[in-house]
Amino acid sequence: MPARQTIACALFLGALAGTAQAGPWPREAGHSFVALTGERDRDGNSYAGLYAEYGLLRRRTLGLEVSHTDVGETSAMLWYQKSLDGGEGANRLSYAMGFGAIRRDGDLLPLSQVALMWGRGFSGPWDGGWVTAEARVKIAGKTEEVTVRDGLSSVEYAYLTPEVVSKLDLTVGLRPTPSWALVNQLRLESRKDTDVSAKIASSVVYDLTGPARLEVGLVAPLAGPSEPAVKIGTWLEF
Repeated sequence: MPARQTIACALFLGALAGTAQAGPWPREAGHSFVALTGERDRDGNSYAGLYAEYGLLRRRTLGLEVSHTDVGETSAMLWYQKSLDGGEGANRLSYAMGFGAIRRDGDLLPLSQVALMWGRGFSGPWDGGWVTAEARVKIAGKTEEVTVRDGLSSVEYAYLTPEVVSKLDLTVGLRPTPSWALVNQLRLESRKDTDVSAKIASSVVYDLTGPARLEVGLVAPLAGPSEPAVKIGTWLEF
């Protein structure tokens, strides 16, 4: 894969994991959350994503993720999340699973994901905050080609193999005031064909009028094939 596509895919996968998700906290029944997020690095690689949640009954949440990169890779996934805790105490624990498809190089390939999430809120300093840990395994279809020689002729076959990506996101959020939040996230990613990559994403979130919030931040690579990126997004809760 060319270097530009490698960096763009890393940006895409990292941003998909770092969208404005609620983590282990379930969405209240009948309530919705929508986030629009974009990232762009200094080499011009870009990502745009839509993330949505809807609260179901009995501490269950239904979600949708749609993403696109400038190299023409588009993904859509529908997922289901269920709380594993009883809703009491400081700690929250949930699992999620999702299924969808990814369009890559003109091919439509299957996509799936499983996740385990833990989190808890805390009071002080300032207006309190929260901490979360999210472990995810994403499996996407990958087209492989092999040429087989039969006598004097060669036959080319294409077959589907799994592309497995493991992720761990550690997030700490602080609220200096009720209207402002500072969010810092460490993104760790492991793939079979590359070394472990790491990024730090820092954002400032401001509560706008009504149900809207504005997010502006930076994503800095610590290890792996990536470039610094600017992140901007908006959240809506209703």
